[in-house]
Amino acid sequence: MADDSPPLAPRREAASQPAPAAGPAAVLSSLRYAWDRSGPWRALRVLTDVNQRNGFDCPGCAWPDPKERSLAEFCENGARAVAHEADRRRVDRAFFAAHSLAALRAESDHWLEQQGRLVEPMVRRPGATHYEPIEWDAAFGLAADELRALASPDEAAFYTSGRASNEAAFLYQLFARALGTNNLPDCSNLCHESSGKALLRTLGIGKGTVQLDDFEKADLVLILGQNPGTNHPRMLSTLAEAAARGAAIVSVNPLRERALASFAHPQTLLGAFGIGAPIASQFVQVRINGDVALLKGVMKLVLAEERTKGGVLDRAFLDEHTVGFAELERSIEEASWDAILKGSGVPMADIERLARTYLEAERVIACWAMGLTQHKNAVSTIREVVNLLALRGNLGREGAGVCPVRGHSNVQGDRTVGIDEAPTEAFLTRLDAGTGIRSPRRRGYDVVDTIRALEDGRVKVFVALGGNFVAATPETPRTAAALRKARLTVQIATKLNRSHLETGETALLLPCLGRTERDVTGGRAEFVTVEDSMGVVHRSEGRLEPAGPALRSEPWIVAHLAHATLGDLPAIAWRDLTRDYDLIRDLIAESVAGFERYNERVRADDGFLLPNGPRTREWGTPSGKVVLGAEPIPRLVTGPGELVMMTIRSHDQFNTTVYGLDDRYRGIRGERDVVLVHPADLEALGLEHGERVDVTSHHEGRERTVRGMKLIAYDLPRGNCAAYFPEANPLVPLESQADESGTPTSKSFVVSLAPSVATP
Repeated sequence: MADDSPPLAPRREAASQPAPAAGPAAVLSSLRYAWDRSGPWRALRVLTDVNQRNGFDCPGCAWPDPKERSLAEFCENGARAVAHEADRRRVDRAFFAAHSLAALRAESDHWLEQQGRLVEPMVRRPGATHYEPIEWDAAFGLAADELRALASPDEAAFYTSGRASNEAAFLYQLFARALGTNNLPDCSNLCHESSGKALLRTLGIGKGTVQLDDFEKADLVLILGQNPGTNHPRMLSTLAEAAARGAAIVSVNPLRERALASFAHPQTLLGAFGIGAPIASQFVQVRINGDVALLKGVMKLVLAEERTKGGVLDRAFLDEHTVGFAELERSIEEASWDAILKGSGVPMADIERLARTYLEAERVIACWAMGLTQHKNAVSTIREVVNLLALRGNLGREGAGVCPVRGHSNVQGDRTVGIDEAPTEAFLTRLDAGTGIRSPRRRGYDVVDTIRALEDGRVKVFVALGGNFVAATPETPRTAAALRKARLTVQIATKLNRSHLETGETALLLPCLGRTERDVTGGRAEFVTVEDSMGVVHRSEGRLEPAGPALRSEPWIVAHLAHATLGDLPAIAWRDLTRDYDLIRDLIAESVAGFERYNERVRADDGFLLPNGPRTREWGTPSGKVVLGAEPIPRLVTGPGELVMMTIRSHDQFNTTVYGLDDRYRGIRGERDVVLVHPADLEALGLEHGERVDVTSHHEGRERTVRGMKLIAYDLPRGNCAAYFPEANPLVPLESQADESGTPTSKSFVVSLAPSVATP
């Protein structure tokens, strides 16, 4: 075919950058929040223990720990997360006696989370207006009676937050499967499910392939659809070191994120004085869901360079380690520049510069987060990332590979030990052999399936191991109404949130220990384990005195609930397992591949690395090779006056937990009910900065509306807009899901704006 590729332009220098992120402002903000919530002594204890080898793993993001650790091995949001958990305030029987469920529903999510730690088991009985105290044994008996009364085990669903430890998550999925169901929806369904599906198909493993030291060897790090400064701040140190070494860091995002533009590392001399340095050498402002078009354009230029000069593609890698290159090459050649430029929204000069950077890099790492995973074509987008890396052999070697950056601290570990509604036969076979149960083989419900099953009465008992199911899911009012149809809801939690107020006919609220607290469940100090984003399993042991004497650990709660429901099984004495967590880990070692000699290996200083074939170019696909292919450029059609919206996180929150009402890095203070829109779009719509509007989403003939949101003129692509979650989650259509993964499309849905009719 004729080549319509223009010649590549030389790489340009980075433009001037705004005021730096982090620095002394971040330090002061962290300390102020920690001291206010925990008090100086408790704050000092938790901040010096977090992410240390003999301490506890931060309950925030899953970025791995470096081998050389500082005394302050935490970020601003990590400090908030541990202080939030180490809160001195208490939510007890007196609190619930003074606050009815109706009164609590009227409060904001931020207010609910800020009331303090849950410290004793509570029950809401049928028709009651308040929660009241209940003893542990009575709570387990009540739940067990409801579970045993179900007509089918599939009338129960067991939701999991990514905060749960490997030990708790393993027991939880074992309980569900021993009961007879694979209904194990979890937060992966809402965030990185698309990554797992795409990587499993292309590489043969649903995880990333890089280690932390690969960033020391990379020549280029692509940050795609990710805001490390807010969502994974500890990553900034790694990126800053790579940039200082000379690696190119390219940010691809609809929003220009401040931390990648300029970062003042607070543990360096210049950073301590607020003097920052740019991390990203190029910012590519792609349209929402324009990533496939952009990557297609880069690959088109790479192929043009190959035809012109030769020696660009890694032919040896492509021939020996891949299938589908001909199909990929054909799709790249057939993609027109008109479709690429319109689809990406990126000027030709920026695509040329990115392609030149890619060609000059010997070793390339691609990182991404939910900016790629929450679109209808999310799985296809991530396969296109693999296509790009494969062209020059940037898979399965040092300093190169794929790096999906997970949010919750153990969301990857939970999936590894069995939290999965669609487990493989190989996993179930080994689980059954190791535990003596017979697991069901039917596919279970994911998050969206569970909401629908609650709506139509197919799920009658809903159990949640952490998390905030209502606030985290699409169409929040619809999810809340679905939960209210259940016979029983059980919430295992550390703090009060929205999901505890939208209850079934009967509701249990079971308080658990947090990561920061000492666990003496078995009569001795216990530790738990977690897996980071790069497959390293390591220990976590809290040191604080528990917030209350009635608190119990997550493994203890799950095991006692299982015992009350099922009794001891031939090979599983549930309660005995929690008298010594080594017994749980021994059971995992027998039941889950990669955990052999678990107790021995996890006691090493830095834990151990789980098997990952693609790191050594051993591909677990049916062909034994990397699977390449054609990925179409997506189109999301909007009508007159409509915009494409994505939900985003503010700098002062972690997932659905909102620590404060300021987004310091974006200059938004004091409120969260805002919509970010390009100034030219505001003008075209006849709207003004600061005006209140009603936002309505449109999908398949249905509309959802959030009223009274404030317009903020902001630099993002024309035709796009953004709003914070969970405030904007009511707008996300439940039926709009990613192909193959089922992830809600929280990063691309169609909305319209109209002057608000809400009462001021």
